[in-house]
Amino acid sequence: MSAVHHAVFWMGYAFAASAAMYAVIACVAMRKRLAPPLIPARDLPPVTLLKPLCGAEPETYECLRSFCDQSYPTFQVVFGVRDSNDPALAIVERLQREFPGRQLRVVVDRRQHGSSRKVSNLINMLAFTEDEFLVLSDSDVRVDRDYLAKVVTPLLDSGVGIVTCAYRGCPQADPWSMLGALFINEWFMPSVHVAALSGSRSFAFGATIAIRRQVLSLIGGFKSIADQLADDYRLGELTRRLGLRTVLSEVVVDVCVAEHSFAGLVRHELRWLRTIRTLRPTAYGFFFVTFGVPVAGLGTVLTGGSGPAIAMLAVTAMARILQHVWGGTRPALPMRLVMPPIRDVLSLSLWAWSFVTRRVRWREDHYHVARDGSVQPIARIS
Repeated sequence: MSAVHHAVFWMGYAFAASAAMYAVIACVAMRKRLAPPLIPARDLPPVTLLKPLCGAEPETYECLRSFCDQSYPTFQVVFGVRDSNDPALAIVERLQREFPGRQLRVVVDRRQHGSSRKVSNLINMLAFTEDEFLVLSDSDVRVDRDYLAKVVTPLLDSGVGIVTCAYRGCPQADPWSMLGALFINEWFMPSVHVAALSGSRSFAFGATIAIRRQVLSLIGGFKSIADQLADDYRLGELTRRLGLRTVLSEVVVDVCVAEHSFAGLVRHELRWLRTIRTLRPTAYGFFFVTFGVPVAGLGTVLTGGSGPAIAMLAVTAMARILQHVWGGTRPALPMRLVMPPIRDVLSLSLWAWSFVTRRVRWREDHYHVARDGSVQPIARIS
């Protein structure tokens, strides 16, 4: 065996072993509770929920309604849009009629404070809030009635900077949405479980961020993240720099996944992957081992189909099946059989593609992502 063949052979073993090891650890981590259950405090403070909106999806009404129907003593919901013709406004007006006793406020403001339209929306909305305790959440999130009490309680500890939540993707009944949900449930969230199992809390998710106004002011307010692609992650990072803890709540919220086309799915996930690449550039190069079966399969091929490599491929495949069963995505049976392998090959391909450029697309806007995570709009030639 030549030196080159020898190197390829052992590289194959390394691929197969790494993929199998990660797949097993991910399975263990998925079955471990991320956060201990908390007993809500009796005297809960007034809270303002901030819901930045842009457009409407089929599940938007149900998602927003779940935040209005909270079992919580005193809270208000502030909705924010940039455009007075935004279709989300009709949904908010419906909710105002449905919950006349709730404090549901709408802010319409086109002012731009940085590259991020979402953060600009939050800056405009914050001026219409008074409560010390704030909870931010994306428009595609659906929660249970005890959500607010559970995510606010940890903030009563002055050593806590933010509270965030894990989430699961709930797809519409089409293949693109299902593939998107599999990306969340069977790749992204398992990676969060693995990180949490090792003791890391270097994360924060737009599905939920609870923060005290005082802490937000200390880090420079929302303006400190106005140019950031990963605005949620940066909020957590800035609070940790103050010596405050990030708490991962016991709550797991639903994120409604609506992907209208294969191209839209690819754009969305490339933005996601390039965001992670910016935040963790060194570790990101080794993320290929998290894509399981394709990597273990490649390793088996490189070893010439050796027995140990085949065994590690089998272990990886079994762990991958368990991840699919525990992941919570429930496509119909024929799709359930074909979706996981398609998802894994697509994920590995997009990971490789994410190195090609630092450009991302967010809705209709195109951005260049700098190494510090900030984004600048790219002028489009018409």
